[in-house]
Amino acid sequence: QVQLMESGGGLVQAGGSLRLSCAASGNTFNIRIMGWYRQAPGKQRELVALIGNGGNTNYAASVKERFTISRDNAKNMAYLQMNSLKPEDSGVYYCYVESQRLLGSPYDSWGQGTQVTVSD
Repeated sequence: QVQLMESGGGLVQAGGSLRLSCAASGNTFNIRIMGWYRQAPGKQRELVALIGNGGNTNYAASVKERFTISRDNAKNMAYLQMNSLKPEDSGVYYCYVESQRLLGSPYDSWGQGTQVTVSD
């Protein structure tokens, strides 16, 4: 099992910045991918960014060049630096990890989410 705890959400004005943190605990040895998803009211949960073991990243087109995902494996932490925030970035942001044991199947873990609200 992997437990995830997000922090760093809040209310900011358009154009501002926030830095989200995700702390992983439990069975962190088998974590392969870490990332962030978000969900706005009435919309589906969508991928924001992913980062793999080797540091390769993948971003949603809507956040590219504004958001930066990073990870610290020694601390079992993932981060999302969000700059030039827009009202459409508002929503609940969820930390995500994909884990895989050798000779086992991959499995996903989710945090409970942190609210990000961007005002005009």
